[in-house]
Amino acid sequence: MEKKYYRTLYASYLGYVTQAIVNNFAPLLFVTFQREFSISVAQIGFLVTYNFAVQMIVDLLAAKYVEKIGYKISIVAAHLFSVTGLVGLGLFPGLLGNPYGGLMLAITVYAIGGGLIEVLVSPIVQALPMDEKSSAMSLLHSFYCWGHVLVVILSTVFFNVVGINNWRMLTVIWAAVPFVNMFLYAGAPIKVLVEKGEALPVKKLFTMKIFWLFFLLMICSGAAEQAMSQWASYFAESGLKVSKTLGDLMGPCMFAVLMGASRTFYGVKGEKIPLKKFISISSVLCALSYLLAVFAPVPVLSLVGCALCGLSVGIMWPGVFSLGAEYCPQGGTAMFAFFALAGDIGCSGGPSVVGVISNAFGGNLKTGLFAAIVFPVILLIGVNRLRRSVK
Repeated sequence: MEKKYYRTLYASYLGYVTQAIVNNFAPLLFVTFQREFSISVAQIGFLVTYNFAVQMIVDLLAAKYVEKIGYKISIVAAHLFSVTGLVGLGLFPGLLGNPYGGLMLAITVYAIGGGLIEVLVSPIVQALPMDEKSSAMSLLHSFYCWGHVLVVILSTVFFNVVGINNWRMLTVIWAAVPFVNMFLYAGAPIKVLVEKGEALPVKKLFTMKIFWLFFLLMICSGAAEQAMSQWASYFAESGLKVSKTLGDLMGPCMFAVLMGASRTFYGVKGEKIPLKKFISISSVLCALSYLLAVFAPVPVLSLVGCALCGLSVGIMWPGVFSLGAEYCPQGGTAMFAFFALAGDIGCSGGPSVVGVISNAFGGNLKTGLFAAIVFPVILLIGVNRLRRSVK
C-alpha cells in the first residue's frame, strides 16, 4: 500500500476507538445513573436501545446521502458529533433540568457520530489498495475491542483514583480522542469503494436473497455481541454481587480483551483459515459461553462465561462484512450502510430482549441472558446456508 494511505488506515483505527467510547462508556455508569438520577432498570435499558436506534436511522439515511455529501466531509462531521455528545453527557443532564432528558440528548448527538463512523470506516478501509481484505477488516475491527478495553480500564482507574462522583470530568477526557481524530481524517486521502454509477442500485440489492441472508447474519452478530457486552457490568455488579471494580475488569473488560484477541488473531492469520468455518466454530462457542454465564454455580465461572463470549463474537461482525463484500463486490456504500443498519438492529434488539425478558421474570437477568442464546444459533444456521449460495 502507498505510504500516503497509512494516515487513512491509522485514522480508521482511531475511528473504531471512538465508536468503542460512544457505545461502551455510558454502560459503566448505569448503576451511577440509577442512583444519582433515580431512574429505573427499564429506563437504563432504553438508553441502550435508543443509542442504537439513532444509529440505525443514521445508517438508513447514510445509504442515500453519504456518497452525495462525500466521504471526507461525512467522516469529519461524525467525529464532531461524537465530541459534542460525549461532552454533553456530563453537561446536558444538569443544564436541562431533566436529567434523563439530558442523557437522551447527549446520546442522540454522539449516536449520530457513531452511526456515521460505523457506516464509513469499513468501506473506507475496504477501498484502500491492499491485499487480504478480510484479514485487514478483522484487524480494523479489533481496534473497537482495544478501545473498549481502554475505556473500561482507564475509566476504572479514574473512578478509583479521582472518584466516581467526578465522572463528568471523564466525559471530557474521552472526547479528546474523536477531537484529535477529526483533524487526522481531515488531512487523509480517501478512496471510494465503488465509483459512481458502478454500484448496484438499492432496488436491485433488495431483490437478492443473498443480501437478506447477510442482513439477518448482521442482526444476529450485533445481538450476540451487545446482549452480553451492554449488560456485563450490570450483571456482575447487581446479579453476581461482586464489586464494581472486579465486575468491570472481569466482565466487560475481559470480554473486550478476548474479542480483540480473536479479531487480531484472524487479522494476522486469516489467510490460512476459512472464514465461514471460523464463524461457525465461534457461533458454537458463543452459545456455550452464554450457558456458562447463566448456569455456572459460582460468580467467577459466570464471569468466565462473559469473557469467553467476547472471544466467540470477535469474528462475527467483521467476518460477515467481509463475506458480504466477497459475495457481492458491487454492493457499494449502500450495502455497507444497510449491513451497519442490520448490525445496529441487533445491537439494539439484543440488549432489549435481555432487559424485557429479565423484567418479565422479576428482574432475573440470567433468564434474559439465556434467551440471547438464540442469536448465535441463527448465525450458525445462516453461515452454513452460505456454503450452498452462489457468489
